[in-house]
Amino acid sequence: MARKTVLVCDNCGSEVGEGKGATLRLNYTDARRGSKQADLCDNCAGQMPGRAAARRGRRPKAASAA
Repeated sequence: MARKTVLVCDNCGSEVGEGKGATLRLNYTDARRGSKQADLCDNCAGQMPGRAAARRGRRPKAASAA
């Protein structure tokens, strides 16, 4: 018998499709409190506050030549 894992949005409760959605991780500055994690659908993730973080590492060779 096969098993299937269904991902559900923690904010609105709707089912998140395959390859869709995001994971929001909240880290407290006080390390003793630990961290929290939430699975979100695309709509809920787009409504969350915050700004886009720059990707780390060196740029690919093709992009840096331009």
